[in-house]
Amino acid sequence: MSAFSSPFMLGFDDIERVLDRVSKAANDGYPPYNIERLPKVEGQGDVIRITLAVAGFTREQLDVSVEESQLVIRGRQVDDKSREYLHRGIAARQFQRAFVLAEGIDILGADLKDGLLSIDLARPEPERVIRKIEISSGE
Repeated sequence: MSAFSSPFMLGFDDIERVLDRVSKAANDGYPPYNIERLPKVEGQGDVIRITLAVAGFTREQLDVSVEESQLVIRGRQVDDKSREYLHRGIAARQFQRAFVLAEGIDILGADLKDGLLSIDLARPEPERVIRKIEISSGE
């Protein structure tokens, strides 16, 4: 029984599933990554940059997509059978790294430079919404 099964936590089952996915994904350390907040730009909300170390991957071997409120980055390398290695310390490998996105996050773009894949995300400034709830007399 989880904390989200409490009768006071109605409608939070999606959050429980997201937390479960996050905890499973946190165990894999490849590829290493940074998450940084970029300086604010006038008229724009917070901008966050995720940078993954993907040395050896080309643009064609990388895929960045949004799937069910997750940013998913995949890398696929295949062995070059025409090469004869005397020593092989760099293995061709595959990876998948997923980041759960909050509602309203926009993907600004992705860039690959010097073995680093950078993906910029923006969180728009939230609009303050006040909604008055009328109380009926019960008649």
